[in-house]
Amino acid sequence: MAKMWAGRTDGQLNKDADDFNSSISFDSKMFKQDITGSMAHAQMLATCGIITLDDADKIIAGLEGILNDLISGDLQISPEAEDIHMFVEEQLIARIGDTGKKLHTARSRNDQVALDLRMYLKDQCKTISELLVELLNVLVKKADEYKYTVMPGYTHLQRAQPIVFAQHLLCYAQMFKRDYLRLNDAVDRMNYSPLGSCALAGTTYATNRKFVADKLGFNGVTENSMDGVSDRDFCIELLSCFSIIMMHLSRFCEEIILWTSWEFKFVELSDEFTTGSSIMPQKKNSDMAELIRGKTGRVYGDLFTLLTVLKGLPLAYNKDMQEDKEAIFDGLETVIKCLKVFNPMLDGMKVLKENMYSAAQKGFINATDLADYLTKKGVPFRTAYKAVGSIVAKCVKENKVLEDLSLAEFKEFNQEFEQDLYEEISLETCVNKRVSEGGTSPDSVQKQIELLKEFLLGIC
Repeated sequence: MAKMWAGRTDGQLNKDADDFNSSISFDSKMFKQDITGSMAHAQMLATCGIITLDDADKIIAGLEGILNDLISGDLQISPEAEDIHMFVEEQLIARIGDTGKKLHTARSRNDQVALDLRMYLKDQCKTISELLVELLNVLVKKADEYKYTVMPGYTHLQRAQPIVFAQHLLCYAQMFKRDYLRLNDAVDRMNYSPLGSCALAGTTYATNRKFVADKLGFNGVTENSMDGVSDRDFCIELLSCFSIIMMHLSRFCEEIILWTSWEFKFVELSDEFTTGSSIMPQKKNSDMAELIRGKTGRVYGDLFTLLTVLKGLPLAYNKDMQEDKEAIFDGLETVIKCLKVFNPMLDGMKVLKENMYSAAQKGFINATDLADYLTKKGVPFRTAYKAVGSIVAKCVKENKVLEDLSLAEFKEFNQEFEQDLYEEISLETCVNKRVSEGGTSPDSVQKQIELLKEFLLGIC
């Protein structure tokens, strides 16, 4: 079948070339946006006197019928169509005749696809924003529940200082808060209509681009027609946002995978989000967390795909840019799928408080506080440091923790030790003393929780 663009050529493509050229298999996702954009375009044409109001009414009614039939399933998108734009236009002409041929006045597929893509991504990013808000609410709820739960904080994956579990969770909350803000900033930069740029140079018709932009909820119009059709910065920026979200999810999943191991046993995941082994009956694998960690590389790949596609393109539109959709759609859908699994997995995660506390004791992570105890009594820090290091060595040798030693044993290393040292080195005291803004004391953690609650209230 000859193409609608036949003229300079006969429109008869080689079968393999036709399949190679087609984008209907992936751009059909945008049928709602394509039809909605076309309705606004038809209204604008009539308002500007480029087509009659009667023609515009017929076109809009025809488009509404196509949209309703696609949504209901009465109309199926043909895999033989070249792309979603040609499919809709062909359907329109079949339904209302030659009047349908007037729809494409003062536009090109170049600005049409740029419009559809921005509208589609804007709609889908709302879903990601909502999922990030849901995740932040889970983290705030859990932080509130575990603001007195002591665990070891780590540096270099070595036990370092005592913290509360809420502090660890709230660190991730800050990451996902930034993700939410970053994503919405990117969407705001994307929210300008390219329609009216036409192929690259604009049009000879006296159109009203702002009319269409206002109708479709854009902040304004793109200021340069060549940029309007050739810009895919918004796809790269969104994929960058998606990659950072996935990086944060992956880091969290890595910790969950460690925490669920017998070596840590800090948390236990619900059976709904774990699998077993086909041969080892004792296994309970954190497969969902592992898959999210693995899919992170996939989203990174989508970002690099698009960066590579665009890096050598001359202005303005080139067919290479058709490759944008599979990459951006894959990144978008992967983030949505991962958040839809991660949020309930985290919400249902059981925290094993006793194991966390025991690990904090055995890690000698109150040793710094013991050294501080001596320095407050006038002992030079280096002397205190050496004494405490020797005490830790004794505990390791005798398989004890600091709290197990008697006062007499402490005095063997320095006579300044008194009975009050036990209160000073209790894990609860170590945590409670860290009252600096953003610190791990329950009071500081509570302030962090309140700030996040205010943030969530402000965006709802």
